[in-house]
Amino acid sequence: MLTESRQDFSRESCGLLAGRDAAITAIFPARNVHPLPATAYEIAPKELFRLFREIHAQGLELLGIYHSHPSGENVPSLTDIERAYYPEAAYFIVSPALEARNFVRAFRIQNARVEELAIDLI
Repeated sequence: MLTESRQDFSRESCGLLAGRDAAITAIFPARNVHPLPATAYEIAPKELFRLFREIHAQGLELLGIYHSHPSGENVPSLTDIERAYYPEAAYFIVSPALEARNFVRAFRIQNARVEELAIDLI
């Protein structure tokens, strides 16, 4: 996610994270088709459905959704909170900035409430 976010600072990178038993084992990068890709992200419905089919075909489950904030802190924006359509998924926000304190942060966003999650690396 971090490498992808650093490839193009003019747009937010985005994608899905999948795995089993709360352990993320696969990343599914997606194309950001939002009309203002520097400040928001959107995955085209057709691509989103294709990614969901691929996740299920591999026997995995959706565990997270990620995107980057090319400029600014990696905390959920008001738009991120309003568009958190998958409350069961963790939302990962990546900061590509070299001086970032935490390059990747995860959040649970449910009913407009935001809770930061711990990320355990195995």
